[in-house]
Amino acid sequence: MDVRLQIATVFHLDKCIGCHTCSIACKNVWTDRKGTEYMWWNNVETKPGTGYPIRWEDQDKYKGGWIRTEDGKLKIRSTNKLKSIINIFHHPDMPTMDDYYEPWTYRYEDLFTAPEGNDQPIAKPVSMVTGREINIEAGPNWDDDLAGSPVYAENDLNLENLTKQERDQLFEIERMTFFYIPRICNHCLNPTCVASCPSGAVYKRGEDGIVLINQNVCRGWRFCVSACPYKKSYYNWDMGKSEKCILCYPRQEAGEAPACFHSCVGRIRYLGGLLYDAARLEEVAGVQDNDLVKAQRSIILDPFSTEVIAGAKRNGIDDLAIEACQNSPTYKYIIEWELALPLHPEYRTIPQLFYVPPLSPIMGRTGNGIYEELGTEFFTSLDLARIPVAYLANLFAAGNEGVVRKSLKKLMAVRAHRRQQTVGDMDTAALEKLILEIGSSPKELDDIYRMTSLPDNSQRFLIPPIRREVAQEMLTPELIKERGTTGFSFGEAPERGL
Repeated sequence: MDVRLQIATVFHLDKCIGCHTCSIACKNVWTDRKGTEYMWWNNVETKPGTGYPIRWEDQDKYKGGWIRTEDGKLKIRSTNKLKSIINIFHHPDMPTMDDYYEPWTYRYEDLFTAPEGNDQPIAKPVSMVTGREINIEAGPNWDDDLAGSPVYAENDLNLENLTKQERDQLFEIERMTFFYIPRICNHCLNPTCVASCPSGAVYKRGEDGIVLINQNVCRGWRFCVSACPYKKSYYNWDMGKSEKCILCYPRQEAGEAPACFHSCVGRIRYLGGLLYDAARLEEVAGVQDNDLVKAQRSIILDPFSTEVIAGAKRNGIDDLAIEACQNSPTYKYIIEWELALPLHPEYRTIPQLFYVPPLSPIMGRTGNGIYEELGTEFFTSLDLARIPVAYLANLFAAGNEGVVRKSLKKLMAVRAHRRQQTVGDMDTAALEKLILEIGSSPKELDDIYRMTSLPDNSQRFLIPPIRREVAQEMLTPELIKERGTTGFSFGEAPERGL
């Protein structure tokens, strides 16, 4: 057992209001420089929708993530040693500017220098890349709230294999069934961006698992852009380097939450430490699709186990970090309560950003000007919910509807349990049956309610102390020499963390 520490995050989608405050906070802090205009390390998408970049989930086009071979082994979808040489100066599977958008500003001086006339002068849009006038055709949240659009929502890849009835559940009710899904870098346990970089510039920090790009080593080959299935690595066209979300590690080292977490209006974001067994990465990433969620949960270790604690200390994880993992809100959502699920686990990168799936109202129809619900349940009926379980399973469970149903039923039980406590009009027998069915208890439901609705920042963000100075001392010259040379970096391996 090889015990490592990983900073993991949870986004509660039942609470996201799609305000994009997180996106703006990140943009103002990290990507307001030349060459980063189109970069959105944090973006908020509407689902169903095509996302950013357009149809980023289409791995037949972008070739992101890993492929599981017939013998259970993994290989990078986008490249190999031969392709690395052939495509070193041109990668054919890269998103283009059309897949993102051409960033623009406005020529505001036109408002003041326009000749006198009968019409109100306007500030014409100009490209931030070329400086020329452009027609705006896309943006980072171009399909925001367009749930019924045949151009956007109906091109969502997660609609594949849904029945006609399930599609009607999404598109029949006034074309307004949707939810928001914020996305940042997942800081995966098995990141394809790290494996694909021919220069060795992309690495995973040993002290906290954050995936970074060493700007001194990056040669701008852009293999990380195509290899990342979530398209969260970007190319700075001005600097000639790749850049990505760094999970605001300077803020975390000072004990503060990342900017997007701190600014979140809906308080949907949770951050904490997890202990995991690095020796099982290949085994976990290579299981069948239907078992991926269970396998990815199994790699996360019990921070209260004496064996795990001993293994953590052998790897230099101190008592304060272990205590932080024991109280981690992300451990509760992912392991204890089994509510949070990974986004597209079938990419086999073992992402460490998990989502609590959203509940939605039941279906209904309008006839003769009267709206009539199709179900009789007080709260959501999963089979009549406007967002089909099959759709959520395609997003969060590689098609396994069972784990999604379990998560949603527990969320339903929390609502019913709290209503019974506050209003007292629920069917007690039915509520007890539901709690027994999901293997929960009134205490657990109360704990979920408090962590979901009442937590302060100290409960939502439990940041393990990051002993950066200790980690740097452990990086001995012998260890650096042992690494040797790396790919196309034209020199010795850099000092790039453990």
